Amino acid sequence: MKWKLKKPSWKTMKRWKKVALIALALFLLFQIPFIYRRIRLGQLSRAIQQMNSERVVNQTESAYTDYKGVIHVHSSLGGHSTGNLSDIIQAASRNNLSFVVMTEHPSDLMDTSAQTLKGFHAGVLFINGNEVSTASHDRFLLVPGSADAATANTIGSEQVLNTQKTRGGLSFIAYPQEFQSWDANDYDGIEVYNLFTNTKKINYFVTFFDGLWSYWNYPDLMFARFYEKPSDDLKRWDELIRTKNRRVVAIAGNDAHANVGFRVGDLTGKELIGLHLDPYERSFHLVRNHVLIEKEKPLASDTLLAALASGHCYIAFDIFGDSSGFTFTAENSQDKRIMGDEIELLDGVRFVITTPVNARVLLIKDGQVIRDEDGTSRKEYAVTERGAYRVEVYLTQLGSLVKDKPWIISNPIYIR
Repeated sequence: MKWKLKKPSWKTMKRWKKVALIALALFLLFQIPFIYRRIRLGQLSRAIQQMNSERVVNQTESAYTDYKGVIHVHSSLGGHSTGNLSDIIQAASRNNLSFVVMTEHPSDLMDTSAQTLKGFHAGVLFINGNEVSTASHDRFLLVPGSADAATANTIGSEQVLNTQKTRGGLSFIAYPQEFQSWDANDYDGIEVYNLFTNTKKINYFVTFFDGLWSYWNYPDLMFARFYEKPSDDLKRWDELIRTKNRRVVAIAGNDAHANVGFRVGDLTGKELIGLHLDPYERSFHLVRNHVLIEKEKPLASDTLLAALASGHCYIAFDIFGDSSGFTFTAENSQDKRIMGDEIELLDGVRFVITTPVNARVLLIKDGQVIRDEDGTSRKEYAVTERGAYRVEVYLTQLGSLVKDKPWIISNPIYIR
């Protein structure tokens, strides 16, 4: 007796099976764009590896050592974070960072700046700071911090800034899109990029499906999908320098909290299962501040803070490539200066810009692009006008995902 297998017939198929098959087909069809997006992240990853293999840096030409680190980091001390201090030390060490600037939220119960990381741990220099909110509804990063941070919300911004300046500390405007006290004068700089602020622009529906296909292979590079140039805050910074006619230092804030995800653990705090979407290690990899310190000086709290105060630093999205070795200098007939410095015009100034790989270099004067050249690792420009000149660098060779997003943002050189 022969058995005949019945071929499934659409007409005789039960309705729920038809609905299930149609839903499955639509779901699989819907995944095609996200599969393609994963392929593109793979291409970006390989392009970054290739580019990094072509890096050329001549450190003997520079009188400064380039130290990379992160600014605006929170632990569980001030709330809003689940991270502990050992996690931060490990993340900094694994990223080969030279420094970390802690900016703990204040507490009425203790001086969080005194309780957080300070000094060297695992070869990394930690500076103890605070993030404060004032009665003027402004927020600042105070470096180093103090016990007074807990009362900042009861006094105005100008008093907070004046107190910090009198103490010899640094003040940076945080979240400039929310800042109101633009008439104040005693701040040292402004946070022109904030990673947490950027993540607010994520399309969570798209990111969920991106994550299904890309997270396990390229968790860090998924940043390329939502990273946006901080155009508005860069414009505010340029305008601030022009209208105030003073130097204003730009920094990037990681705003690292390590508080996105879930965990299940026992009463001792041991984690049994969990998923961490913003671990410190990832945040410290995406964007960094590079600080330049004279080679004859050691990396220490005083030398680091002095370099930051002078604007001897630049912002780099090192997730796309190691930016160490970038230089931006100015020379006249009598002097040579670096980013953050002032130099006299005299009979003209010559800028020299070097990058560790070929890149697109923009020279910007008072907020306006005056030079734009691609495919170069060294460029010289002669200028004959006073103003604030800064540089942005782009990696067009990495493709459309990042070609219009800055890799490096320098601090200005001020021609007087």
